[in-house]
Amino acid sequence: MPTGTYEERRGEVETYFDRTAADAWKRLTSDAPVGRIRRTVRAGRDRMRGILLSWLPEDLGGRTILDAGCGTGAFATEAARRGAHVIAIDLSPTLVGLARERLPEDLGPGRVDFRVGDMLDPALGTFDHVVAMDSFIHYDRADIVRVLSTLGQRTTRSMVFTYAPRTPALATMHAVGKLFPRGDRSPAIQPVASGRFLKHLAREPAMAGWRPGRTERVTSGFYISQALELTRVP
Repeated sequence: MPTGTYEERRGEVETYFDRTAADAWKRLTSDAPVGRIRRTVRAGRDRMRGILLSWLPEDLGGRTILDAGCGTGAFATEAARRGAHVIAIDLSPTLVGLARERLPEDLGPGRVDFRVGDMLDPALGTFDHVVAMDSFIHYDRADIVRVLSTLGQRTTRSMVFTYAPRTPALATMHAVGKLFPRGDRSPAIQPVASGRFLKHLAREPAMAGWRPGRTERVTSGFYISQALELTRVP
């Protein structure tokens, strides 16, 4: 169940991506020229997207994927090209509108169903896979575990996601980020210690049917993100 902390953070994230920095994210997720720092973020996100895609089957025909925090739809597009039915949801109507505009007309066998709202909405149904790329970085460890526990009850195969790892470099970069103009700042990133996070997951009763799999960190200038795969125990 969502907590007060989750609800508060969700509101901050929605405001930032839908109003404060929508134009900046539109440029970041396009081929438009950006500054040096944002180029490193763009490169890091591209690499991370490739990693998460590589952890899913090459043939996704007949499978349903929840793209939780779909942003401008880059992941959803690639998954649909592999044959998946992607339910792509984001808090920001602005970003979802942009994702719809950017969606290619020919996706092959797959399809994307864009939604605006909360990734925990039970009306979204059930999924074979859940993907959440950089959607959890503004939430604390306890809320991430609760979100995974909730989604895990409706997911049959795997959940692949990223979180902000607790590192000295990330702490420094986060402090430097406060020097950006206020309109460009995102809600505070919540660094998570990987060891404690895994222990918390292991202790969570609702996660008893899940086990951690592959993990990989991407560091690209200002972008630092840790990917983790959870799979259903046979």
